[in-house]
Amino acid sequence: MNEIKALLLAAGLGTRLKPLTNKWPKCLMPIGERPLLEHWLEIMRLAKIKDVIVNTHHHSEIVQEFLSRSRFEGWVYSFYEESLLGTAGTLRANNEFFQDCTTLLVHADNWCQCDFTNFIDFHIRHRPNHCPITMMTFESPTPETCGVIETNNDGIVIAFHEKSKNPPGNQANGAVYLLESDVLNWILEHNEIHDFSTEVIPHYIGSIATWKNRGIHRDIGAVSMLQAAQSDPKQNSFWNEIDDWQKEFLKNPIHHQAAKGSI
Repeated sequence: MNEIKALLLAAGLGTRLKPLTNKWPKCLMPIGERPLLEHWLEIMRLAKIKDVIVNTHHHSEIVQEFLSRSRFEGWVYSFYEESLLGTAGTLRANNEFFQDCTTLLVHADNWCQCDFTNFIDFHIRHRPNHCPITMMTFESPTPETCGVIETNNDGIVIAFHEKSKNPPGNQANGAVYLLESDVLNWILEHNEIHDFSTEVIPHYIGSIATWKNRGIHRDIGAVSMLQAAQSDPKQNSFWNEIDDWQKEFLKNPIHHQAAKGSI
């Protein structure tokens, strides 16, 4: 079995969350008493993924301070983008890190709770042989705001509709993928490709397996969804100790602001 390494995409501007993101990065918005990105890194730890890159851009100094905590030392690495490279562009820029392994690609501005071990096991043991990609999907209550997929009887993606006004269903792309190395190799061969959803996925239609998240999956990019996430059940933290960073985080007025949706 190939080693699995992860890329957590956390550099977004969080435009729809303004004014909350004027002073605080989207990826560190509170979900309960912990920031969203910490929930993702906990998932990585529980899934025994030992090498993770987090890309940074907006409020990068705040994200870097968060990543400098001792609990992330030696297995979580940051990659600063002065100008955003696009989701496929970030993969390309870090191609040496991800060579000869299975890559977990995560849009880490989503709030997600599910059995990641099962997701990984499906990709390794049960996906069709001709599918180098497994896409996590979920049932969206607002499919017109998502990338909606159509699948055949084997759960393979046969059509993809990005934010269609009249989507043909509510099975949505969760923006979490497991990729085999030939996908990265294809991206390296096409320097004109920058966006994974709009440029890579269409190329692999018919060769993308799907795994449905039956737990929680929310895009917290909208204030209403960030508010709703505060009431979702949370897992107990993998890290029991409250360090200095978290003590300061718990004092941060962003908690009240996120719950109310305004400053």
